[in-house]
Amino acid sequence: MTHVNEHDTASSNELIAFRLGGQEFCVDIMSVRDIRGWTPTTPLPHSPDYVKGVINLRGSVLPVIDLAARLGFSSTEPTARHVIIVTQVGTQSVGLLVDAVSDILTITDDKIQPTPDVASALARCFMKGVLAVEGRMISLIGLDSVLHTHPNPGSVN
Repeated sequence: MTHVNEHDTASSNELIAFRLGGQEFCVDIMSVRDIRGWTPTTPLPHSPDYVKGVINLRGSVLPVIDLAARLGFSSTEPTARHVIIVTQVGTQSVGLLVDAVSDILTITDDKIQPTPDVASALARCFMKGVLAVEGRMISLIGLDSVLHTHPNPGSVN
């Protein structure tokens, strides 16, 4: 776990790091409501490929997104080792299917590097920056862009 000095806490962020394939990503811990083991989902007809389906979470219907597929990687075939990170942005709750949670990080704003210009426009849309922490490269994901669909020309919102 990475720590900061007490006088730096005003500008510090707590992030939860997780793995997708061989890469590490992180999200703001304030958006995380729960971390639970994989639960089989009920598919939703005509949903995007990255939507695994829905689960019952304490009486509420929770959509589950295959985060790897959403970010453009291969679709995940979940096993008992996978986890669902239950997140909330505004009023929307969504479960993110990931390989495993790896760490809780406390970092200052100056440790977040901008997303490289060589990344695609879509990657820059999802990524808020990159962290170099303890010899690891961790991509910071903006959940607001992951949870909302990006309009295609001619689409109706």
